[in-house]
Amino acid sequence: IAAEDLALQQRVLEQKDPPTPNSCDLMNQGILALVSSIGCTSAGSLQSLADAMHIPHLFIQRSTAGTPRSGCGLTRSNRNDDYTLSVRPPVYVNDVILRVVMEYAWQKFIIFYDNEYDIRGIQEFLDKVSQQGMDVALQKVENNINKMITGLFATMRIEELNRYRDTLRRAILVMNASTAKSFVTEVVETNLVAFDCHWIIINEEINDVDVQELVRRSIGRLTIIRQTFPVPQNSSQRCFRGNHRISSSLCDPKDPFSQNMEISNLYIYDTVLLLANAFHKKLEDRKWHSMASLTCIRKNSKPWQGGRSMLDTIKKGGVNGLTGELEFAENGGNPNVHFEILGTNYGEDLGRGIRKVRLDTWNNIKFPDTFLKNLTSFLVSEEPFVMVSENVLGKPKKYQGFSVDVLEALANYLGFKYEIYVAPDHKYGSSQEDGSWNGLIGELVFKRADIGISALTITPDRENVVDFTTRYMDYSVGVLLRKAEKTVDMFACLAPFDLSVWACIAGTVLLVGLLVYLLNWLNPPRLQMGSMTSTTLYNSMWFVYGSFVQQGGEVPYTTLATRMMMGAWWLFALIVISSYTANLAAFLTIARIENSIQSLQDLSRQTDIPYGTVLDSAVYEHVRVKGMNPFERDSMYSQMWRMINRSNSSENNVLESPAGIQKV
Repeated sequence: IAAEDLALQQRVLEQKDPPTPNSCDLMNQGILALVSSIGCTSAGSLQSLADAMHIPHLFIQRSTAGTPRSGCGLTRSNRNDDYTLSVRPPVYVNDVILRVVMEYAWQKFIIFYDNEYDIRGIQEFLDKVSQQGMDVALQKVENNINKMITGLFATMRIEELNRYRDTLRRAILVMNASTAKSFVTEVVETNLVAFDCHWIIINEEINDVDVQELVRRSIGRLTIIRQTFPVPQNSSQRCFRGNHRISSSLCDPKDPFSQNMEISNLYIYDTVLLLANAFHKKLEDRKWHSMASLTCIRKNSKPWQGGRSMLDTIKKGGVNGLTGELEFAENGGNPNVHFEILGTNYGEDLGRGIRKVRLDTWNNIKFPDTFLKNLTSFLVSEEPFVMVSENVLGKPKKYQGFSVDVLEALANYLGFKYEIYVAPDHKYGSSQEDGSWNGLIGELVFKRADIGISALTITPDRENVVDFTTRYMDYSVGVLLRKAEKTVDMFACLAPFDLSVWACIAGTVLLVGLLVYLLNWLNPPRLQMGSMTSTTLYNSMWFVYGSFVQQGGEVPYTTLATRMMMGAWWLFALIVISSYTANLAAFLTIARIENSIQSLQDLSRQTDIPYGTVLDSAVYEHVRVKGMNPFERDSMYSQMWRMINRSNSSENNVLESPAGIQKV
């Protein structure tokens, strides 16, 4: 490629896959350097030709359909006979994946790759993670993704789908952008992934448009790693760098044309600039060599005498172009490479924002020490997971429980020592107004401890700052109520009627007895000869009470007025006794529960029973966020938050679960 003007550079950029002319014909016309942007197979042939004819060869590896590159195994026999320079930096996919996985402390995940990617490109990574005991699965993504997902539902049982869905919580996607977007869309629409998933997409070729589309289609947490190029802050330096001016359609980062350009084309642009500077330097130093007119057909063809000098001039030169600093190291490779790490928080809202997590230069990869030596563990007491055992005077406090047993088993298996202490504020951990964390999560975030042990609920906000082990217990939110006490009441027979009713009945008996006495006193009944019965007030009262309890009486009342009043009294007594009998039977057979609470809706609708929860727990944060959200349609959480937040959350809430149980 001869660098005559910038117009030629523009034509090179616009032509993605130029037809490869016959190399022998090019050499016959005269050649100074060879620039190729092809695959690994053709690159090996051009390397052999360049080494044999001493022609500087600048190789720009091109990835297939935007798929992440796999390193080309170009043989370098002798440095003096090597005339091929690698314009694109080496492939760091293995190192990048390992660094990120170690940063997130993943132990089990799955890698998806498409048909275009050579899976042998991550063989080194697979070897290293297998040595460290990580559980890694590989799955190829077919072209027809919908058919692939449908096949999973057709061949797997419900239990297998649940296990597969749990495996998808941690996944790495090594594929081109279009396949990744289709794959993410399918798994989200078929509910194969949940909002607590975390996926990593590694591809040098993903542009800003693809990133925004992936964020819009995905749920859960998304991390995207791609190659990036430093852009000068000064806008005047973006289009004019060094002694050359960049095309206006390429220097503007917001221009659609520049955003959709492949990285290979960016390197082609800078390579032509680099060659132009090298040729110009040769002319200035008066060391110009005539173009080599060579042929590869004749057996007696001799290599180009000026090839070594031209190669040295190219290697010593450099250019500041679209890819940043383009220069070559002693080994003939470009050492300048930057990786940009973009990430989102957990969530299932569409159109979430993405932020830049880190910008790293991958010149010297240093792997962290993965061998565990001494760990500091802290805990929050919660039976039966973490409990304080009986303490012996003069001995350090000991802990026991399910989680402590698991920690002890891990220590014996992996060979590390640990020290346990209790979280200072005895809290699980919640996000504060300034963005910091308190409690158990805060100890991990500030790296004052290595492991947290407790019955801790996995929430999206917490998993955004720390990583959890696989959950071993699923539960739903419940309401703890005091159990009704069963007591023996000696006066249970009086329960069917209220005290006021009994008082009215007693008053009625006295009143009717007095009326009977008065009626008999005013109009005495005719008694039989020799009868000893008298119509005293005492006898009248006894007669009325006896008839009320259906026992009859001893005094014969023969007057019409008395009999009419006693008939009305007996009818009243019949109704009262029947009502009492029915209520007594119902009271003895049915346990009536007042203020029955079977769900959170029942709890929120009543105000007689106060309720609360553990401060800074997952339930507390969930109710607080929902209750304070003005766009929340369900008023249940706002009503619950008013009760829980009474007296600034100090009246009904507790610091620990045992205190809450005691309060109930």
